[in-house]
Amino acid sequence: MLEDKPLILFQTEGSYPYASGGVSTWSHILCSELEEEVDFIIMALTGAPFVESRYRLTSNIKSIIHVPLWGVEEPISHFEEEVPFSEHVLRKSRTDREVIKEVFLPMFRDFVRRLLNPFQSAREFGELIYGFWKYYQHYDYKKTLSDPLIWTEFKRLLSSGYTPDEELIEQEGARMLDVTFGMRWLYHFMMPLAVPLPRVSATHSTIAGFPAIASLAAKFEYGTPMILTDHGVYIRERLINVSQEDMPFFSKKLLLDMATYITRAVYHFADLIAPVTSINAKWEKEFEAPAENIHPIYNGVNTDVFRPRSKPEHTQGQPTVVAAAQVFKLKDIETMIHSCDHVRREIPDVQYILYGSLEVDKEYAQKCQDLVDELGLGDHFTFGGFHNTPNMIFNEGDISILSSISEGFPYTVIESMSCGRPVVATDVGGVSEAIKDCGVLCKPRDPKSLADGVVKLLKDDDLRIRLGKKSRERILLNYTTSMSVNSYRDVYRQFHEQKNEPLKKKIELDSVDQMLNFLEVHV
Repeated sequence: MLEDKPLILFQTEGSYPYASGGVSTWSHILCSELEEEVDFIIMALTGAPFVESRYRLTSNIKSIIHVPLWGVEEPISHFEEEVPFSEHVLRKSRTDREVIKEVFLPMFRDFVRRLLNPFQSAREFGELIYGFWKYYQHYDYKKTLSDPLIWTEFKRLLSSGYTPDEELIEQEGARMLDVTFGMRWLYHFMMPLAVPLPRVSATHSTIAGFPAIASLAAKFEYGTPMILTDHGVYIRERLINVSQEDMPFFSKKLLLDMATYITRAVYHFADLIAPVTSINAKWEKEFEAPAENIHPIYNGVNTDVFRPRSKPEHTQGQPTVVAAAQVFKLKDIETMIHSCDHVRREIPDVQYILYGSLEVDKEYAQKCQDLVDELGLGDHFTFGGFHNTPNMIFNEGDISILSSISEGFPYTVIESMSCGRPVVATDVGGVSEAIKDCGVLCKPRDPKSLADGVVKLLKDDDLRIRLGKKSRERILLNYTTSMSVNSYRDVYRQFHEQKNEPLKKKIELDSVDQMLNFLEVHV
């Protein structure tokens, strides 16, 4: 018999409830607004084990499965605290060299071969992910992946399975450092597969990346429906981030191959892909998401909380541009700072205030602070840090600004519009879909273009006021919290009530099938 309320396994990475930002804002709104109607179990992937919630968790969040990808000696003991220590010992004792060689290694070999050519069958990748998960429910994660057999095979497969152009062998070939990094990445990124999965109405991942691999396992084991909300497009942002990293070509390729393979598998198996903007659908289809499963659900804002107010005393009488953004590379704060340098030459008393964490990428944050000093903008550009009342941020300014090089459907844009403050923003992701003709769109990485938009609105009071009113009206008509939340409530209810068939009954890969047969006999 069905429980009265849907129970959702809600999967996040580097966001809710342990970090602020647009995805966390969306997650908190969704969970809070559905407090009486839907229960959640949060599976939160973080970079470190010692984190604290940034949000007051509502009563419908029944538990949190915290999976720290780094910083724990024995990963499974962190998220299986209720399991007796004797069970951990037993799991280790049964994980011997013979089991690793005969049961795990064939699956691992199939996985790496496909990883090196990530446009192979997404269905087979899902089967392998399920096979790993099933194996780790009985055998030790760390002992298996630390075994020299696995490392040796990984090195052999990388060396033989990748043949670069002869002229580029020296730059592109797999070196020992690449192999070491690659195996470490696999060890840490695949950690969600060591987690026991509860039976739930549906899984809901906030990103088409590593949190969603648990969804793949649940779909095979229980038939659990998969929901994916694409905020930014994971693979697009990985391409941007990895391309900017200082690492060998082969390591970059391996990271992108991992991201490509996971993205394709998640899109392939997801029952509903709900991008926050229709713009994302182009990328989703490019990576083989079935068009019939793509149904955008736009972000919404609480228009009673984010409403127009008068500017506070400390910004009264001064042309003020506000921004809400964590300081890291995708937000391209350097371009925002350079735009301020251009604007102050035409509006000498202009003030930029940037609210957002400086802790996400400390090296980049320091680079931005140094740039402010280098340009002599100390009287014009302020880092406001974390702001605990975000609904007040935008009313401090006359307009707001966004300089990102990649976005989904950013909350900062629709929150500013709801406050009657027009936005000057880079034309990325779903920004143009949100703003339409209610603000100014600019080229990414172009400080002069941003500056021209800022000057245009600050110097033309009538235009700025008119666009501010249009912005508020557009939000009220299209992007309220209730519109967004009601869509998810209906989806949760639909999946809660339907019958599902586990995919494990139709395994095609021999290595996974053999592992399952082995478990039936020996465990």
